[in-house]
Amino acid sequence: MQVTIMGLGYIGLPTAALIASKGIDVNGVDVNKHVVDTINKGKIHIVEPDLDGLVHFAVLKKYLTASTSVKPSDVFLVAVPTPFRKDHKPDLSFVEKATKMVIPHLKPGNLFIIESTSPVGTTEKMAKLIFKERPELKDKIWIAYCPERVLPGSVIYELQQNDRVIGGIDEASTEAAIKFYGKFVKGNLHKTNSRTAEMCKLVENAFRDVNIAFANELSMICDKAKINVNELIELACKHPRVRILKPGPGVGGHCIAVDPWFIVSEFPKEAKIIKQARLINNYKKEWVIEKIQLAIKKFAKTTGRQPKVACMGLSYKADIDDLRESPALEIFHELEKSGSHVMAVEPNLRKHAELEITDTLRAVSEADILVFLVAHKEFSSVDIPHGKNVLDFCGVQFKK
Repeated sequence: MQVTIMGLGYIGLPTAALIASKGIDVNGVDVNKHVVDTINKGKIHIVEPDLDGLVHFAVLKKYLTASTSVKPSDVFLVAVPTPFRKDHKPDLSFVEKATKMVIPHLKPGNLFIIESTSPVGTTEKMAKLIFKERPELKDKIWIAYCPERVLPGSVIYELQQNDRVIGGIDEASTEAAIKFYGKFVKGNLHKTNSRTAEMCKLVENAFRDVNIAFANELSMICDKAKINVNELIELACKHPRVRILKPGPGVGGHCIAVDPWFIVSEFPKEAKIIKQARLINNYKKEWVIEKIQLAIKKFAKTTGRQPKVACMGLSYKADIDDLRESPALEIFHELEKSGSHVMAVEPNLRKHAELEITDTLRAVSEADILVFLVAHKEFSSVDIPHGKNVLDFCGVQFKK
């Protein structure tokens, strides 16, 4: 079997490496030549536990190669980004481009799968695109949708162990995709149609977004009521049927901060709670910025000088290097624009093209105000000097 993975990012590369580790020939395709060259050296361009060893092994055994061009295969799997535009409408240009790159190489008996998070009807839309350009393939290839369900930081494990929802444009496509995923997924494979599978991914992340919005809204209420929100949540969760999440500075990442808008854009009249949750989580960033600016003004008034502010954590969640849609990064940039002396601290990034990364210990020592935006494990073991001005928006468990 020959498999082609379109897109070698946070999902595409782990998927390609996992499949290749099973002794299946995989060609990973990416438009970024640096990414391609890095992988062909047996190295990785992202931070993800266990991925470096898996890629090294797969490349060494010649089961995994990377390229900027598509090659004929038995299975084509699309794992490219699906961001949204300024009007919160989904941008399918990457999926369409990847599909068009694949079309000339399709042949009867091929399986074409989309894993990219997509609005309902996307798989059928890509099927129409394929059959418009290659009408002779009608009823001769299989087309399906199967969304990923992984947690950054444990992607390799979850790609294998988590259940998957798989939906084809017809029953034969569903069966073909089930057979393929059965080669490397140990979790249960649940059959459905492509539209339901597409909506399932969106609903999963919208559900999480709504629950995070509850925690974030609660944190703002508690601040006004002068109640420790973390203590309150811990006590409330002693109830056997209450599980409140931890509040933070907002919501980021390639899924939760994006996917709910796909539902809202298609069903604006019906998706009232889903839209409100998005607005609450987006507003939380503004609220955090206001709190930081108040602390800056208070410090300046008391000392007669402008403080050094350290933004502790820039990724969208703890213990990863992913900056996509990160509220912490947006907060950093807004403070920077306002003229504040702000330091960027992200222990999971050694360097960044647009950011000067400050070492954690140096920031703790030199900064006048420590603003914790991401609860990285490293932060919980740091000694905070007595009297240091600390703003914790993510519930870091500091050592006593």
